[in-house]
Amino acid sequence: MVGAALACALADLPLRIAVFDRARFDADRLPCRATDLSFDNRVSAIAPASRDFLDTIGAWDTVMATRVSPYTGMHVWDADGTGSIQFSAADIHQPCLGYIVENSVILLGLHRRLQQLDNVTLISPIAINGLRRIADNPAGSIELAAEDGSRWQAKLLLGADGPMSRVRSLGNFTTREWDYRHQAVVTTVRTELPHQATALQRFMPTGPLAFLPLHDGSDISGAAQHYCSIVWSSVPEQTETMLAEDDRQFSRRLAAGIEHHLGEVEWVDRRIAFPLRQRHAVNYVQPNVALLGDAAHTIHPLAGQGVNLGFMDARELAQEIGSAVKAGRPPGDYAVLRRYERARKGHNLGMMGIMEGFKLLFAQDSLPLRWLRNTGMSQVNRAGFIKNRLMRRAMGL
Repeated sequence: MVGAALACALADLPLRIAVFDRARFDADRLPCRATDLSFDNRVSAIAPASRDFLDTIGAWDTVMATRVSPYTGMHVWDADGTGSIQFSAADIHQPCLGYIVENSVILLGLHRRLQQLDNVTLISPIAINGLRRIADNPAGSIELAAEDGSRWQAKLLLGADGPMSRVRSLGNFTTREWDYRHQAVVTTVRTELPHQATALQRFMPTGPLAFLPLHDGSDISGAAQHYCSIVWSSVPEQTETMLAEDDRQFSRRLAAGIEHHLGEVEWVDRRIAFPLRQRHAVNYVQPNVALLGDAAHTIHPLAGQGVNLGFMDARELAQEIGSAVKAGRPPGDYAVLRRYERARKGHNLGMMGIMEGFKLLFAQDSLPLRWLRNTGMSQVNRAGFIKNRLMRRAMGL
């Protein structure tokens, strides 16, 4: 998503752009195109700032016309106590707090936009297995070797190829990383009670459980929607148990996990799990090479900020490259790329620190810390000014 968005953002510049992807995108096989109702099991919570970016680059109209679920409220609470906090878009005079969108729907919007751009070429499937620098001019360039034997040269290589980034590996970027010792189980569910366009998250000692509202397209207002995407981050032992249970057992576990706020869980889709690991590149850039999105940083999904950080990377990098090109400088100039790194690194590290702090705080079971977090949540919930500032910051406003 982040790489495709960056290509769209750069398309107005006098550049020739190639997007390499290991997988071929097939719009006809997306869940949103299926004859029976089905959802992608990977979704993103898109902040208004990311929505504005996707709108600016020409992808958001397709997203909105396909399937999207604006959410107007959020309820977060501690399983071990009475602390809770409720956020409402009405409190800050906004139409919604954000949008829950299937990743494949975002990709659909981006690929439709890419197909309209004369100076962007999508090359897939292709896998890169080699990278070398060519010092044939002061600006330098990069040569890529693909597994099919083809070779490609460019003045700038942008790695937005995910947490296991091949560009990061081939470029010998150093990372700092550690295992959260958590796995995330994701799936789609239908609940007895409508979600009322509200995201729910309950923090437990073993990890947070989130119910994210989805829209099936049948009700314009969204008031009677019963489908949610769930993300349950937990210790590996509990994850193994959840994956081994049959649908009825897992549905009962889910309903109890969210304390029956949406009644019973009436249906559950196929479950998948993936390990959670925090990772941050010590440097985002080298001469002629830059990393962004999950290739540069991955964080815990408890606040749904990962893809939003990636889109803001893309926006900032596009702005820096645009300024350089208009000034007659090569797009791979190290000084240009360093400006992007300075603009984004501090913000990303700050968000990673906050997410790590939340995870550690809610994982502690000692009585003083339980009292502290429950009291803190309740006080923030009553302090309208602080709560509204938190909302606006999370929304990118």
